[in-house]
Amino acid sequence: MAQRFIGLAIILASFLFAWLIMDVDNFIDSPLQIPAEGEVYELRPGSTISTLANDLHKKGYLGKPLYLRLLARWDGSATKIKAGEYQLDPGLNPRDLLNLLTSGKVISYSLTLIEGWNFQQVLQAVGQHSALTRTLKDLTPGEIMKELGYPDEHPEGRFLPDTYHFPRGTTDKAFLGRARRAMQKILEREWPERQEGLPLKTPYGALILASIVEKETGLASERPAIAGVFIRRLKKGMKLQTDPTVIYAMGDEYKGNIRRRDLKRDNPYNTYVYKGLTPTPISMPGADAIRSVLHPEDGNALYFVARGDGSHQFSATLKEHNRAVRKYQLKR
Repeated sequence: MAQRFIGLAIILASFLFAWLIMDVDNFIDSPLQIPAEGEVYELRPGSTISTLANDLHKKGYLGKPLYLRLLARWDGSATKIKAGEYQLDPGLNPRDLLNLLTSGKVISYSLTLIEGWNFQQVLQAVGQHSALTRTLKDLTPGEIMKELGYPDEHPEGRFLPDTYHFPRGTTDKAFLGRARRAMQKILEREWPERQEGLPLKTPYGALILASIVEKETGLASERPAIAGVFIRRLKKGMKLQTDPTVIYAMGDEYKGNIRRRDLKRDNPYNTYVYKGLTPTPISMPGADAIRSVLHPEDGNALYFVARGDGSHQFSATLKEHNRAVRKYQLKR
């Protein structure tokens, strides 16, 4: 009798085990109940496979959280899931889910730093991005550079304009550090290839001039020509006499117009008063502006004036320049 009972128990256990295997297999291949529009799911740091399974069960996406825990422990993914934001799409089954969460393919966000922005505009854009974690709030520019590891650097112009991709939770410090290193790499790559005979003694001098070129024109095709004018002026000991430096010197006082007294303002950034380069960059130059000052266009032009359509008229003599000013600026 006992043997018969044991036999029946074995048969029942075998049946239950086979049913369990079949049910688990069916679970693995069955899609989660994810909404048709998909779901952005955040797996928080420190989460375990149990907290994940229970959370998905509460949301109604997962019918059998125990099975997900068993699967994750069986295939080793239980200890490999990575925190972050993930896009869960309809049709995703439990095995796909675990593969996704162990891959680290989190949702990527982006922020574009625009060529010609100044440091305050950079900080504003970084501070307003919802996916970046703020750790530098209320710090002065000098304190921010110290936090980044560059305590003796002026921040203006030090960050490369580009589109940067990052996961949610990236700190503003990490973001700015990345942009700072990107600019340094550009300078280290381009400086050794510079044209011979330039009146630029250091990569920083090239960065300063590039920032001025960046602000002088929005036409990429004109950057080498404008750089050529400034390079020739520097060689001749002429003042650069460029309006963007005056605007930078004016700061918040600039309301859209430069007055005669502004051109006479005693400020080291005012290139109508002081010869040579400004003390620091006045904006963030892009890689093309940097290449332009290191490979300026040949020619004899020493002046240029805006035509009003985004382009400039270049002149070799002051007489030609005054004629261009009357034509394009004074409309005579």
